[in-house]
Amino acid sequence: MSLSLYDTSIATYIRMLGNLSHFLDKAETYAVEQKVPLTSFTEASLGHGMFPLARQIQLASDAAKGGGARLAGVEAPAMPDTETTFPELKERIAKTIAFLETLKRDQVEGQEGREIVLTFPGRTMEFTGQTFLLTFSLPNFLFHVTTAYAILRSQGVPIGKMDFLAGAQTAAAA
Repeated sequence: MSLSLYDTSIATYIRMLGNLSHFLDKAETYAVEQKVPLTSFTEASLGHGMFPLARQIQLASDAAKGGGARLAGVEAPAMPDTETTFPELKERIAKTIAFLETLKRDQVEGQEGREIVLTFPGRTMEFTGQTFLLTFSLPNFLFHVTTAYAILRSQGVPIGKMDFLAGAQTAAAA
């Protein structure tokens, strides 16, 4: 059995974005219980020049929608990166998931050899669809999801490994 490019990309982006939204749900509950303003979470970072939570969520969204769009050969929707509140961040996650759900399996499957070129200031990176997904897009996406998780953990939000791996399914199993 071969590895499905669609399942490895689109399904993973959707699953982990759902888990990211679950982290925010748990953070909201914790904030109410502890009487902590939600801005203390959205503005929190791990330090050392790293972006705060709100920006990590925007970057996770960008990585997922950009990755999916590049693999499918379509344009990703523009999102202005202006979200600062939990409702806005959760709406962004939902919009990203909704876009990813428009991408059909047949748009992504068979695109392992698609040429994908990323241009940055002073640097160009060239990939095949498969190397783009496995060595750049997924690692970048998971970096931002993991960093968002770590920021919330560092602020005392009671999320754990199973929240990261299973999201809201964790609560359903409890």
